[in-house]
Amino acid sequence: MFNPDTAAGVSSGAATAASRPVGLINRTTLLCLLVAILEGLDLQAAGVAAPKLAPALKLTPQELSWFFSAGTMGLFMGALVGGRLADRFGRKVVLVISVALFGLFTVGTALSQGAETLFLMRLFTGLGLGGTLPNLVALAAENSPPGRGSGSVSLMYCGMPLGGAVVSAVAYFGGVAGGPDSWRVIFYGAGAAPLLVLPLLIWALPDSRQFKAPAEAAVASARPGIPTVLFGGGRAAETLLLWIAFFATLLVLYLLLNWLPTLMIGRGFSKPDAALVQGVLNLAGAFIGAVTGPFLDGPRRLSYTVTVFVGLAVFLVLLSVMPADLTVALAVGAGIGATIITTQATLYAAAPLCYPTSMRGTGVGGAVAAGRLGSVVGPLLGGVLVGAGQSAAQVLFSILPLVAVGGLLAVLLVRRQIRRGGAL
Repeated sequence: MFNPDTAAGVSSGAATAASRPVGLINRTTLLCLLVAILEGLDLQAAGVAAPKLAPALKLTPQELSWFFSAGTMGLFMGALVGGRLADRFGRKVVLVISVALFGLFTVGTALSQGAETLFLMRLFTGLGLGGTLPNLVALAAENSPPGRGSGSVSLMYCGMPLGGAVVSAVAYFGGVAGGPDSWRVIFYGAGAAPLLVLPLLIWALPDSRQFKAPAEAAVASARPGIPTVLFGGGRAAETLLLWIAFFATLLVLYLLLNWLPTLMIGRGFSKPDAALVQGVLNLAGAFIGAVTGPFLDGPRRLSYTVTVFVGLAVFLVLLSVMPADLTVALAVGAGIGATIITTQATLYAAAPLCYPTSMRGTGVGGAVAAGRLGSVVGPLLGGVLVGAGQSAAQVLFSILPLVAVGGLLAVLLVRRQIRRGGAL
């Protein structure tokens, strides 16, 4: 049966265990959390700036769609390439280059004067963002204390919604409320922050202990092909479970991120109230994901996975039937944020367990890319459902089967990993 840890890798981890911190929080996790916050900020910068950007540069709806699509295309390609390069050259060097890329090209987005330049800037920004996440997952997992890798990945991932909440707050409190070029402030800030953090990463971020182990380095030098990494050695079932679960849950997440304000307004809420509910969703997800992350280590993972997916379905139903009362909406929005972000954290924590250390970058990169396809389809599906005249309640009920599919596959994946003793 497939075991992602070689004997040498386990021995190496045991040898260094005495020097490792006991809890989830260590230098690697904190630095990865910081980068995840910056990535979350950049990912949502385009959507926040769009209402000012489009009229300022006289973009047609089609050109604006290409602007959004460019970032997603870059994310997909960056996840595949970044993960593969990490298995060849190491996690840290690829992460540093990826952060530099998305920082520089986000600043380039702020300097853009037309649709063509915007498209190119966002495409290369996406490449950097896509290459960042697989390496954050690998570093957080591989530099964690023994048996705490899944919790460390969950804590790191909480930076993504936190970054989204930051950029939403900037816009809400006036970051793009000025003149026609005020949208550039969002991109200047989102690009400058990672560039300022780069020296800290170069100086203070350790590379992966497991990846640098001699036995793993020897395996990595062989560089098996991508199909072998993903589907060889008994990994096919877990790869497919992971990919489909990622696709389904990210489809739901991005449909909500893009359409929740519109759906809330359709229920009778004002625009500021709808924006406030979405901000609470991000903050609640970040907080609950950080607090409950330790449950992803050990046999509690299975009951945790069942709980968060069932909870997400329950809160979606509540969102569809609740009265147009802001207090109730904030409570339900917090519940959705807490559950939908923890479903993502569950999958990101499971991804490194599917692959040996020498192949982990490629494997996690493939899973991230599969999820990114869902993030493309989600907003499109929302547009189709709304365009067909469906009410907010009907749209929310329409995505419940996707939650069920994602949850079922995630439970099967976690159950397989527990039965074979997979741990980091």
